Amino acid sequence: MAKRGGFPGGMPGNMNNLMKQAQKMQKQMEEQAKELEEQSYEASAGGGVVKVTISGKKEVTEVHIEPEVVDPEDIEMLEDLIIAATNEALRMQEEDQNAKMSKITGNMGGLGGFPF
Repeated sequence: MAKRGGFPGGMPGNMNNLMKQAQKMQKQMEEQAKELEEQSYEASAGGGVVKVTISGKKEVTEVHIEPEVVDPEDIEMLEDLIIAATNEALRMQEEDQNAKMSKITGNMGGLGGFPF
């Protein structure tokens, strides 16, 4: 009769390899996260009259506004341009982060790629 549960008969070797691979992947992900934090992402709106730069930590580091777009009668347009540029920079950061992490995980998805 077959035993149930555990990893009897040679499975610990495979488990050790799996653990080593998981540790290697974790280290790569930590290194990649550090690299991403050092990146910056710039996006513009309104044909370049508003530019927003964010860090890899998703913090706004710079906002540039061309003087000709500043109209005291139309503050809403300026606000909309700032929001649009900021959201685009955040989208760029997120897309870059996902692409770089997918290279490490091999698009495994789920909880670190494990099916549980």
